[in-house]
Amino acid sequence: MRLHPDVITAETEDGTVLLHQRTGRYWQLNTTGTTVITGLTSGDSLDEIAHRMAERYGLPAEQARRDVEAVVRQLRTARLVEGAP
Repeated sequence: MRLHPDVITAETEDGTVLLHQRTGRYWQLNTTGTTVITGLTSGDSLDEIAHRMAERYGLPAEQARRDVEAVVRQLRTARLVEGAP
């Protein structure tokens, strides 16, 4: 999975800002969203990202997986990412 070619990022104290240059729309990701998008663009599987989130935040594995999947759905819907996870 990768960022859409028209999307650029900037890290902030609280996470990451994504700007879709073609539409002019931007999104603010918190640290959780940043962990997800960083993992996706690094080639990690959803299970690997969920495991990392579960350990970091003390979440049950099932909840972490649902949270990761929700972020991925939102990123896809906004056309910020493309490709298979």
